[in-house]
Amino acid sequence: MKFRYRASDILRGVLIYAIGDTIASIILSEFSPARMLGMMFVGGTVYAFEIPNYFRWIDTNTAGMSGLRGSLSRAGLAILYFNPLWIARHLLFIQMLQGNWGSINWTLLRLGLYSFAANVPVAFTGNYVTQNRIPLRWRFLSSAVFSSLLAVYYALSQAIF
Repeated sequence: MKFRYRASDILRGVLIYAIGDTIASIILSEFSPARMLGMMFVGGTVYAFEIPNYFRWIDTNTAGMSGLRGSLSRAGLAILYFNPLWIARHLLFIQMLQGNWGSINWTLLRLGLYSFAANVPVAFTGNYVTQNRIPLRWRFLSSAVFSSLLAVYYALSQAIF
């Protein structure tokens, strides 16, 4: 499989991830321009490269599956990507962007695990819809919007858990 890194995905990643995280940071009274710019960078680089390519990989590897098995496989593979480690990494990015170096420890992994476990039904439903109802061309946008909503939850999970 050849990797792609398209300008449209970069723009979507920059805007949507920054908007979601900015909302979360405002709710938590943690807004900072550095965090917003940093999340724009992360959304336009890491997420804009990884997520669309992983979704293409899912399509390629589930192409021969149909019906309920195919649908559940696609949603399950998406959940495997957005796992506790992904959440912990997202929280790590937030801590780095805020300069909270003392908060970078194993607690982020615990928060990722708790956040993931509490969120599985919602995440599975969102990923099921994204993987099975949205055309591949629009999946990163759909996932980014969904993830942006979850970014608010992930940021709040530091306060909740």
